[in-house]
Amino acid sequence: MSFSPMSFTRVRILVFPASWLPCHPVRSLGLWILLLVGAVHAGAEAGERAPLEHILFVGNSFTYGHGAAVRRYRTHSVEDLNGESTGGVPALFKSFASQAGLSFDVFVETHPGVGLDWHIEHKLDVIGDRPWDVVVLQSYSTLDAQHPGDPAALIRDVHTLAAAVEARNPAVDVRLTATWPRADQVYPAGGAWHGRSIEAMTRDLRAGYAAAAEGTPGVKGVVPVGDAWLRAIHEGVADANPYDGIDAGRINLWTDDDYHASDYGYYLEALMLFGSITGRDPRWLGALECSAVELKLAPGTATALQRVAYEELAAQGVLAGARAPGTRPMHGRRVCP
Repeated sequence: MSFSPMSFTRVRILVFPASWLPCHPVRSLGLWILLLVGAVHAGAEAGERAPLEHILFVGNSFTYGHGAAVRRYRTHSVEDLNGESTGGVPALFKSFASQAGLSFDVFVETHPGVGLDWHIEHKLDVIGDRPWDVVVLQSYSTLDAQHPGDPAALIRDVHTLAAAVEARNPAVDVRLTATWPRADQVYPAGGAWHGRSIEAMTRDLRAGYAAAAEGTPGVKGVVPVGDAWLRAIHEGVADANPYDGIDAGRINLWTDDDYHASDYGYYLEALMLFGSITGRDPRWLGALECSAVELKLAPGTATALQRVAYEELAAQGVLAGARAPGTRPMHGRRVCP
């Protein structure tokens, strides 16, 4: 079974009343030529549209959006391979892509509180069942639940999963999501990164995913979600420490458990995935971006998070040379997909 539809050019046949045509035969012939050229051009444009891409998100609660409204957001727009009616970050990605005129068929395979080893043990047949175009892998929030910060299991598991999806499609685009620092692992006593900093935890997580990518040539890149969180904090968009209260004018990227993300945090995660996978500038979505409106994010907050995502992706060289879908952000009324 192939997911790549056949490209074709549509020619439109236009019929006009005879009274609409000019009487002079030369002018009449010229008009018909113009109509035919216009019809072929319109069909060629349709044939040039990007084909439908099939993308699979594999992860845990950090992917399906635990603790926030995002979890049940637009569940109809994605296919949950576990039948659990998950929308989550994949549904946000789908929304952004659709608004940008991109065609993605989005699938989700998630389970709470696990690393990629769980998916290998329980869902490898599902994951390796189809020739995916893009596969996004996200593992446990501390890299290893038993040995926080140790990337050994992640490196092993990424290699196994990449091999499984490459067996069905050697050209599959495999991406890794480097997750955010957990406030509950940094600030309270007993946390694995207590006495260090959220910057230190972010560096350790990013280094672990980078090592996994280097160990598996098929991986196309690491999406630096944690780095985007730090940028939002350092630029004054988000608060650094929910344990001492949220500063005025700043948002809390964490939810109430200081572990999972809030709608703001998942929105930023989805923006990073959107920009990294599609090469599109997240700022183009604009203040009235559909999902921000539906999730009740203030327009100024939405654009601030879009800007943070753009700046982090640009700093990482992800958007270098990429063609943005437009030169100005989307404004005004729109029909949400």
